[in-house]
Amino acid sequence: MKKEKLLNRCIVFVIGLFIMAIGVALSIKANLGTSPVSCVPYVYSLGFPLTVGLLSIIVNVLIILLQIVLLRKDYQLIQLIQLPVALIFGFFIDFAMFLTSGVQTSNYILQWVLCLLSCAIIAFGVFLEVKANVTYLAGEGLSLAISKAFHKEFGKAKVGVDASLVIIGVVSSFVLLHRLEGIREGTIAAALLVGTIARFYSRKMKFVDALLGVKEEKETEIQVSTTGEEQKIIITIAREFGSGGHEIGERIAKELGISFYDTKLIDLSAAAGGLTPEYVKEHEQKLANSLLFDLYEQNYAYVNEEMPPLDTLFMVQSKVIRDICEKESCVIVGRCADYVLKSNPNCFNTFIHADKKYRIERIIKEYGIAPDMAEKELERKDRDRTNYCKHYTHRAWGMANNYNLAVASSLFGPEKSAMLIIEALNKYQEKE
Repeated sequence: MKKEKLLNRCIVFVIGLFIMAIGVALSIKANLGTSPVSCVPYVYSLGFPLTVGLLSIIVNVLIILLQIVLLRKDYQLIQLIQLPVALIFGFFIDFAMFLTSGVQTSNYILQWVLCLLSCAIIAFGVFLEVKANVTYLAGEGLSLAISKAFHKEFGKAKVGVDASLVIIGVVSSFVLLHRLEGIREGTIAAALLVGTIARFYSRKMKFVDALLGVKEEKETEIQVSTTGEEQKIIITIAREFGSGGHEIGERIAKELGISFYDTKLIDLSAAAGGLTPEYVKEHEQKLANSLLFDLYEQNYAYVNEEMPPLDTLFMVQSKVIRDICEKESCVIVGRCADYVLKSNPNCFNTFIHADKKYRIERIIKEYGIAPDMAEKELERKDRDRTNYCKHYTHRAWGMANNYNLAVASSLFGPEKSAMLIIEALNKYQEKE
């Protein structure tokens, strides 16, 4: 059975390589610039009497040698399988160039159609290659090697490798051809779109997992029993920055005699995920720009063994929150806890908001923020939380229908707001 699965993986992997080669050939025919990993072989094919496929093999072999130099004794010999993969991929590129030899257009709109089609085809090949999980192409292997050798995030290493290949392609083009060839707007499109489209395929085409015998990983949800033991009280507090959510949460926890979790979650998440508290504090509950993060995150579509660090942090923190709520009654502030605990019947979700003047005065007093910077800091924090919530929960942050109760702390103050939440909780539990 294992041999059959391995054979299926290898077949899917080879099919993925061939589809990628077709995409590369179409991107060349579009004449709007090739993908970063293909631009160097293409430029040199214009300057020397060698095929794109053969030069692709040469470039990939050099990249594999660079991996060995970077990792030295840590290099795993099994990764030498990238050598025959480079040979096969190079042959496929030349064969794909032969198959598409009749494709030609000088119409700019049709060139873009061909370019975008090539991105979609390359992305499908990447998707199959990653799903097969046999190995990866040399370019991704180099990104992983740099990540491990210099302790950098894979996403940043991938951006660096792609940028370096494009720079090499540009310099080589001017040196060999005295003009720019092979790197144009299509190169940028490929860099931005291929990974994003591959992630789309991964979400929508689950039948490939079944074909390869991969079990779909489902999010573990805690089913809380309310019989045979005292029902737990779990209150989540989402809040606008400066609205006093932390203080209100503390007052509720003290009044009810239950645990309170806010900054304490930083240390717990760090311990559970093998991270530093400083890293967790710096990166939790914030996403400066959702679109830019999506573009950065798409780099992880090229490998099966890496995932974006922020995704890892969210998963670790979510598990910590679920584990806490399985064991005890508590108040939890932030961290999209209302979403994380959506299957927990004991959960009472609240949102704390306040008018801008009240919030500005609080953050100046509580956090020592300069008065002239307070409003900008307020907007930045709320924007980070909005983007974070949208990215990880696909919900609009602060929408009333996501909560059992919304409280204007600027109207009632921290103490009265806490008592209102407790009163609403009691009525909620009576209905249950």
